[in-house]
Amino acid sequence: MTDSRRTGESLGGRPSVSDRPAIHEARRRADRARRLRRGIPGLALVAPAAFFYAVFVLKPLASTIQYSFYDWNGITLAKWTGLENYTRLFTDKELLGSIINAFQLILYFSIVPVTFGLIAAALIRKFGTSRLALVSRTVLFLPQVIPLVAAGIMWTWLMATNGAVNQFFRLIGLGGITRAWLGDFNTALPAVGVIGAWVSLGLCMLLFLAGMSKIDPALYEAARLDGAGAISELMAVTLPAVRQELGVAVTITVIGALRSFDIIYISTQGGPGNSTLVPGLEIYYLAFFQRAIGQASALAVALTILVLAVVLPINRLARGKEES
Repeated sequence: MTDSRRTGESLGGRPSVSDRPAIHEARRRADRARRLRRGIPGLALVAPAAFFYAVFVLKPLASTIQYSFYDWNGITLAKWTGLENYTRLFTDKELLGSIINAFQLILYFSIVPVTFGLIAAALIRKFGTSRLALVSRTVLFLPQVIPLVAAGIMWTWLMATNGAVNQFFRLIGLGGITRAWLGDFNTALPAVGVIGAWVSLGLCMLLFLAGMSKIDPALYEAARLDGAGAISELMAVTLPAVRQELGVAVTITVIGALRSFDIIYISTQGGPGNSTLVPGLEIYYLAFFQRAIGQASALAVALTILVLAVVLPINRLARGKEES
């Protein structure tokens, strides 16, 4: 009996102490093999999408990063320039101005539609299923189904010197402020921002309506019993409940502001001068008109980093309370 215990032999068919690590390792290997066999069908389903993502997203992204370190016109032999294309982003007034214009558009493309979308959603929820609420929801969401090119053309006509906007101002006695809104250095960027806000308002409203539909009506009743007004209800009940939808709306609209191209290309083409020039349009001009592929690639990489630097903190703030 004593000798069998010393040699680690087991009694009753149980494994000895010295054999247990090997048995545990064998079990872990069997579990890994089992999980791998179960994951093969899932990998097979993901493989086509992963392939196309790698070919059409990752490979072009890697090529863009590579081109950004060269001076290349797309035809002749490329010349290595290192970080020169990136340093020019902060020294060239035109390139830097396009980035500043994109940040200014965040006010119009994001803050304005998110604010008014939240107010519109709160009013539509308050009126419920009335005809006014249904019509308002349809009218506000209608710009989302209109192509951006068509929206740009339409607003170009509306904001022309003899367009409907100026005619309206003359009708109400404000003819002194009329001008070619998209052709004036001081008003071109805000005018483009109005178009972007008009397009994004319906999407923000719909997101907030979806979030408000999950709110228990008893919370509003309790707030009213405590003497809360409309603004207090909005701040204390609605806003905390639509925190995630607010994060989604801000993220989508901020990305739209930073990568804006369609509306500006149709309405102003970056003018007058460079007053409405944005990175997306500048990349297009550099690559296809000035044949500066390396500089365009550097601006594209910088724009990607800029979008991530702005959007990731917004998502973190939107999810912060739930994660904690």
